[in-house]
Amino acid sequence: MQDFRAFERVAARYEDREAIVTEAGETRTYGELDGRTDALASAIDDRIGDGRTASLLRNGAPAIETMLAAQKRGRANAQLSFRGAAGELRRMIRTADAEALVFDEYNREMAHEVLDGLDLDVALYAGDGEPKRESVESYRSAIEAAGGPYESTVDRSAETGILYTSGSTSAPKAVLEDQRRVWLGSSQVVMELSLDPNDVALVTTPWYHDVTTVAWIYPHLQVGATLVLQPEFVPSKALHLIDEHDVTGLLAVPAQLESVLEARNSDSYDLSSLSYVRTGGAVVSPSLVERVRERMTEGVYNTYGLTEGISNLTHAYPEEQEENPGTVGQASFNWELRVVQAVEPDETPDPEAVVDRGERGELLGRGPCVDGYLDSPEAEDALFVGDWLRTMDVARVDRNGGLHIVDRVDNMLISGGENVYPQEVELVLGDHSAVEEAAVVGVPDEEWGERVAAVVVSNDAAPEELDRYCLNHGDLADFKRPRSYVVTADPLPRSDTGTVLREELFERYFGSD
Repeated sequence: MQDFRAFERVAARYEDREAIVTEAGETRTYGELDGRTDALASAIDDRIGDGRTASLLRNGAPAIETMLAAQKRGRANAQLSFRGAAGELRRMIRTADAEALVFDEYNREMAHEVLDGLDLDVALYAGDGEPKRESVESYRSAIEAAGGPYESTVDRSAETGILYTSGSTSAPKAVLEDQRRVWLGSSQVVMELSLDPNDVALVTTPWYHDVTTVAWIYPHLQVGATLVLQPEFVPSKALHLIDEHDVTGLLAVPAQLESVLEARNSDSYDLSSLSYVRTGGAVVSPSLVERVRERMTEGVYNTYGLTEGISNLTHAYPEEQEENPGTVGQASFNWELRVVQAVEPDETPDPEAVVDRGERGELLGRGPCVDGYLDSPEAEDALFVGDWLRTMDVARVDRNGGLHIVDRVDNMLISGGENVYPQEVELVLGDHSAVEEAAVVGVPDEEWGERVAAVVVSNDAAPEELDRYCLNHGDLADFKRPRSYVVTADPLPRSDTGTVLREELFERYFGSD
């Protein structure tokens, strides 16, 4: 059943099994989680009727409870980024038409700043002690005062959450998700990962991202597994939690995996319980896959998706990573994919112009995706080509049918009339033994139009050495070779999903060119 009853059935079957464990050691059984979310749903109904909620929370028990209460109410909860600025958060709340805000101690000051500019009917403080404002209620007291089971009348077409695109190149856009598509995406992951009640999953990526919610939290709850909640990613603490709680599954973007591998160099942790690592969110280099397989677990799943798709569009099983490192596999159970001739972002690709295997083009998908955006009709017009979802990602299909994500359409630069995709160059540079990470941007050039420029994080690599390396590398055509290098010890600016913030990078190192 593709609505909140999927959780209720599990809660009834595994009433005494641990559903969540926080980093601080707080626990909830499935029975307790079911009862508390019944009470929270009632408390919210009593205050705002059928209004929507918004939440400003780190990974923790209130985040899971608020999400499930929204499921039971059939009214969306807007999952806000705790890294957002006050003005941005107010805009998100207004877009969601939310009438209540739930926030925790970590976000208290920001929540107060947000509330100063809004006229919200209800605010609930999910921290220790009493709220610091008269207009704010205690989350704990609201739950304790609400009694009895919650009688829900919603069906699978009911709303469940409002999530926001990452906004790495523009303002985040709001996506409304319904119960049918959320639980369909969850069921898809249950099948892909073969999850069962004995699994213990570490939740370290922010819960306000679709991949964390639909492709990690829901699937594990759906089978009666345990979620270990880390409020903020700290590599050494993540390793400690895996060791302490016999974690079987980890979701981490490539940049996080690099940090975890580095943290493992200095400390000793028992990771023998870890049976699967799920990654994605950025291009995954073959060398990273190999290192994770060697030092963490052989069960590496590489996946690809986007907020607008709700569920995964592709997945690659561990054996595919062994034979073809870096592939994101093939279409997931609910999706049809094709790679077509790429065009500029403001142009419309032809869904019938499918490229040959090995050629690069834009990836289109057809499956249980969103209907559009709540707040950006102009962007919504460019989201679909007929009934095909535009991913705005460049991909290629190898000779065995494995899909590889190459780059973003809008990252492409044209140097001397040739198309260059930065992430192809970055993967080559990243394989150099002295390079920790690398990013490529296009810099205006009178002769070439744009020249390929690289920012390399390293303590001892010299530009001349890097240039020789690229010149002699068999996988990099000469026109793609960087013509200028910046070597720095500073880490690259990234979003919380690991995406390199190229505009910020350009301004920092090449803005005066």
